[in-house]
Amino acid sequence: MDWKSLQDLLSGVNKYSTVFGRIWLSVVFVFRVMVFVVAAERVWSDDQANFDCDTRQPGCKNVCYNYFFPVSHVRLWALQLIFVTCPSFLVVLHVAYREERERKYRVKHGEDARLYDNTGQKHGGLWWTYLLSLFFKTAIELGFLYILHLMYDSFRLPRRVKCGVSPCPNVVDCYVARPTEKTVFTYFMVVASMVCVVLNLCEMFYLISIRLVRLTRQGTVRTSPKRIFSEKMDVM
Repeated sequence: MDWKSLQDLLSGVNKYSTVFGRIWLSVVFVFRVMVFVVAAERVWSDDQANFDCDTRQPGCKNVCYNYFFPVSHVRLWALQLIFVTCPSFLVVLHVAYREERERKYRVKHGEDARLYDNTGQKHGGLWWTYLLSLFFKTAIELGFLYILHLMYDSFRLPRRVKCGVSPCPNVVDCYVARPTEKTVFTYFMVVASMVCVVLNLCEMFYLISIRLVRLTRQGTVRTSPKRIFSEKMDVM
């Protein structure tokens, strides 16, 4: 995976984001992508090779490992990072659509004509697209956390597991390599994911609050002439 290309693409989204969105992007790359690339992949690199069982029965070790670790943590986190960043591209696509409409409008009506005051300003459909992207990112984060918890019953990796899956001759003890180190990284990634969820919720609350305040002010301005006219009629 080319993480640099992903960072370059998300940097384009950053200029359309709010303060919470910029903090979210920093958390994703500093506390998740960097930790994933620099440390997490190395911790799980020899996971299956160092998974040992108290038997020499051919196939038992591989079957037990696949049973207790159906999906590697590293691959699951890689999928999570890919899916959680994809909704941000909806904003870039919507801005690109606006810019194309703006270009065609100027060709038709002249260079001084403007269809949008700012193609990247979060008004109208772009506001809904941005809010929808936040909803998708939050749902994806929570979904992957649920999958991780469902697969491994908890975020803590045990030192020893008991396996009785065929072709093992009986119930044998199997030992996980470096369980404490892996548990620490698992909790770290889970906490970073929850921080991103909180930032997404804060950003959604911020956008909705700003929108409500703006609509309230517009409603006050629109109704003010009616109030003035009503006051004049009362005086008359």
